[in-house]
Amino acid sequence: MKIRSLLLAALLGVCAPAIAQDWPARPVKFILSQPPGTSPDIAARFIADRLARLLGQQVVVENRPGGQNVIGAQAAAKAPADGYSYFFATTAAIITNPLTFKALPYDPAKDFMSVAMIAKSPMVIAVNPAVPAKTLAELVALDKAQPGKLAAANEGAKTFSGLMSQMLNKTAGIQLLQVPYTGVAPALQDTVAGRTQVVLVSSAAMLPFIKRGDLRPLAVTAGKRVRGLEDVPTLAETYPGFEYVGWFALLAPTGTPAAIVQRLNRDMDRVLADPEIAKRLYDFGMVNEGAGTPASLNDFLRAERERWAKLVKDIGLQPE
Repeated sequence: MKIRSLLLAALLGVCAPAIAQDWPARPVKFILSQPPGTSPDIAARFIADRLARLLGQQVVVENRPGGQNVIGAQAAAKAPADGYSYFFATTAAIITNPLTFKALPYDPAKDFMSVAMIAKSPMVIAVNPAVPAKTLAELVALDKAQPGKLAAANEGAKTFSGLMSQMLNKTAGIQLLQVPYTGVAPALQDTVAGRTQVVLVSSAAMLPFIKRGDLRPLAVTAGKRVRGLEDVPTLAETYPGFEYVGWFALLAPTGTPAAIVQRLNRDMDRVLADPEIAKRLYDFGMVNEGAGTPASLNDFLRAERERWAKLVKDIGLQPE
């Protein structure tokens, strides 16, 4: 039995490079839990286009939106682990959903393998220009003078921006009225229109509004200042340790051949190093530091689970 096991291991070791060399023999698919036209969708499509040129095979983006990323994540988790289906994953699908739902039809920790980090997307706290606050300190003072008068738009109490907005209230000791929306676009539009006064969403979604002067940025949630928003301080400068960012990462269904995962990781790193791709991600307000390795992405996800579990506990949110 031992000899048979050793022979099998040796055979698999010989076959692994051949599997990676022959891959891909047909189109590759990115499953996305966001709708067409959103920042993740646009980023996924131009990355897929550049990866396709490198692979010599089409890379298709399949949108499976809905259910706070649950529909797309479930579809990706149940996809064949053959090296041809991947999840263009978000923070919500992998990290915050398990903390806010009592039950999920997928297990982020067991159903996926790490492939490559794609980019990080810091969140931005901004106000309608009519709000007499030009700094975070002024916003805090304004709210404390009239608690609950300022309304803060987000994507929902249990979404990434909603959780962070509640954490801001707790950390700063303020009482921004939390106004949940069904998506980023209406949250931004209502703040621009003045129906809400504060908004906290991703830099990728907010950057065009900032550039037009429709919104005034007060702080970013990244640990360091963001390229393109260098004049905007981080929340951590005022509240040390307040560092939360959204991100996109490429994951594979568990059981995908390791040789293919390693090959795709290397190819994704080449794509992300391309000056045109780097610029386009930057233009979307995303921080691109390369694909890393599957092991480094595993470490990152482990740290993110701990970080967000503490946030959910601190704000007293109960899963439903």
